[in-house]
Amino acid sequence: MSSMEPLVRDFIVGTAFGKMLGMSVEALEQERVAIRMSFRPEITTYGEVVHGGAIASLIDVAATAAVWYGADPEKVTRGATVGFTVNYLTAGRGKDLIADARVINRGKSLCGVEVKVRGEVESEALVASALVTYKID
Repeated sequence: MSSMEPLVRDFIVGTAFGKMLGMSVEALEQERVAIRMSFRPEITTYGEVVHGGAIASLIDVAATAAVWYGADPEKVTRGATVGFTVNYLTAGRGKDLIADARVINRGKSLCGVEVKVRGEVESEALVASALVTYKID
């Protein structure tokens, strides 16, 4: 367990915003974090289609959590998303979504994170794919 786990669970995923979107931690590993967003009618845009803004928020939270979980708590005090590209590949319909975020490059202050969003079943088609640049210092 990383000493950053409480920070990730309570202050990144467990914020009021994360709770409002129904987010919870699914997996915590070095350089990889998976975050679940529970399906609820409040996050839809039409029928059972999950709003793209909710999906983008899930991606941002997952990327942020992945960067912080692998960070050295003695060396970092703050961070922010500085770049974000998302491709929506299919609709997330009527089910929980899981964002799997993996740090693919950890530089001195900039980190590159790849995030894939799908339903609960690993074999399901991707709902979205994103690249996030996060600055930590």
